[in-house]
Amino acid sequence: MRMERIKGVFLAIFVVSVAVGISYGILKFSKMLNPFFGEVIWVYLAYTTLAIRDLRVKGKAVLRELDAGSIKEARFQLSKIVGRDTQNLNEEEIAKAVVESVAESVNDGIIAPLFYLILGGPVLAMAYKSVNTLDSMVGYNNEKYRNFGWFSARLDDFLNYVPARISGLLIAVSSGVYNKNFAVSFRIMIRDGKNHTSPNSGVPEGAMAGALGIRLGGASNYFGKTVQKPYIGEEKNGIKSALIGQALDISFIASLLMLLAGVAYKWLI
Repeated sequence: MRMERIKGVFLAIFVVSVAVGISYGILKFSKMLNPFFGEVIWVYLAYTTLAIRDLRVKGKAVLRELDAGSIKEARFQLSKIVGRDTQNLNEEEIAKAVVESVAESVNDGIIAPLFYLILGGPVLAMAYKSVNTLDSMVGYNNEKYRNFGWFSARLDDFLNYVPARISGLLIAVSSGVYNKNFAVSFRIMIRDGKNHTSPNSGVPEGAMAGALGIRLGGASNYFGKTVQKPYIGEEKNGIKSALIGQALDISFIASLLMLLAGVAYKWLI
């Protein structure tokens, strides 16, 4: 067990070091060749750390199959964006899984990378993305990865602590912009944000659940085993496929607000 943990630490250090070293070297070399070319590479590397389009494309793919009545294909499309078992999910469970994934991914794929991009440019954003990717690969609390992936999981929790709370707040604000109820979204975020096995994921999920008036969490299957997650939100509205589009729109507004905040911050300093 101890050796597995040590290996996990070295894995995280190695992967992050490689990501930082390569991105720093590319930026340094490109600026030496030509300052303008260096700026272009800076923008490109920054762009690669964000998943705005990817989130919408994959979420829309599930929605399209649900609207077409193809549950089997919707399950397949869902399997591309969640870690849970999808083969037996019904339409409501599929829609709920997508909403949960959108709420979590708006932080992991957009808000958090933007946060570190603002603080330290593409190099720091790349460091974050490498940790986040490691967590999605080995950061599972199961027999296979519990010890080997523990350091990657804890490091990911640490790096996401502030961005996740920014994400929750921006989702709540965006819900008001989207003609939903900001106060309810914010209240559920504060009340239920801790109702999750992750110290961070519950915050944006709580804000999204409050915005849509639904309850997330409950039983889900992972690798053939049932996991009972704490409930997040209030069951005011039924969970329907249309909520996927609403969640994607709210996440897009939240992403835009974060981008504008970053531009304002850079302009002011």
